[in-house]
Amino acid sequence: MFSAPQLDTDGHPSLTLRHPPSRFTLPPVPALGMDRGTDARFGVQGRLARPERSAFGPLGRLLDDPAVTDVFVTGGVGVWVDRGDGAEPETSVHLSEASARQVAVRLVSLGGRHVDESSPCVDVRLGDGLRVHVVLPPLAVAGTAISIRVPRVESMSLLDLDRRGFFPAGALEAVTGCVERRANVLVSGSGGAGKTTFLAALLSEAPVSDRIVTIEDVAELRPRHPHVVALETRQPNLEGAGGVDLSRLVREALRMRPDRLVVGEVRGPEIRDLLSALNTGHDGGAGTVHANGLDDVPARLEALGAVAGLGVDALARQAVSAIDAVFHLERRDGRRRLAEIGHLAVTPEGRLVARTGSRG
Repeated sequence: MFSAPQLDTDGHPSLTLRHPPSRFTLPPVPALGMDRGTDARFGVQGRLARPERSAFGPLGRLLDDPAVTDVFVTGGVGVWVDRGDGAEPETSVHLSEASARQVAVRLVSLGGRHVDESSPCVDVRLGDGLRVHVVLPPLAVAGTAISIRVPRVESMSLLDLDRRGFFPAGALEAVTGCVERRANVLVSGSGGAGKTTFLAALLSEAPVSDRIVTIEDVAELRPRHPHVVALETRQPNLEGAGGVDLSRLVREALRMRPDRLVVGEVRGPEIRDLLSALNTGHDGGAGTVHANGLDDVPARLEALGAVAGLGVDALARQAVSAIDAVFHLERRDGRRRLAEIGHLAVTPEGRLVARTGSRG
């Protein structure tokens, strides 16, 4: 668990606050996604153009509920909705397998991609950040599987998160200190732990003079910052040509003179390109990884490094040199919070490990 004294007493320049953080205030910026039709209380009306909204069919009214964060559909089986306390069955809506497949095909088409037997798994972004993932049978055994992630309407700041109990004592100061000192950070956590929300809030604290380049499979990061360049991967076309993956985008981003290079989720060979960039003068960068705990982060990085062709020793030394702090998030009893702050280290045997607190 998080230990505040370790953050305050250790001497690592990226985590130790020797001076009070000089926070800055952004000029007034309209909250992202706040143009929401006639009433700002209603879910996604203002985020989607009329054709996009109608494509959701009977699911549209579920998305109008501002408490909804996720909607899950299994064609012919049922619909589940997460309003912050976990997925619960939604008995007011039922889609047959044929209807679910029609909705899935329409949504993917609106996102500029295609889904069929030759490409049965697709991820798309619609409107102002709604993320739709589709898996068709026979890969989805019970029926067409649709997963809809609904982003928060408001763009949250670190102070907003703090007011909601996201930070343990002393953690907010450590996080803002990392931003000020341009530390390279890694955000870890399970699915739905709030990694994207936290990373966007962290990036919102960057100086307005910084040029932030974000790289994602599906663009979800929405930092409140005046200069953000968002890059998004592209699927190959039906002939298998034209695809652009995360590794390629990381290399392209390095030519765009980023002040902060951010990979929304590291899940493959792009780990090699990101670590290489963060080790060659690109400070203030960030990325996220899926992990169940701080202690699990090294194993996750080693697995990604193996996919990228990096040996255990090479990965360990690259990671320790590139990453100054690791923030691990968790979701428990419907609450998202920063559970631990740590750093990476190499044991005398050459193994990569994660340790709680700052690097001493």
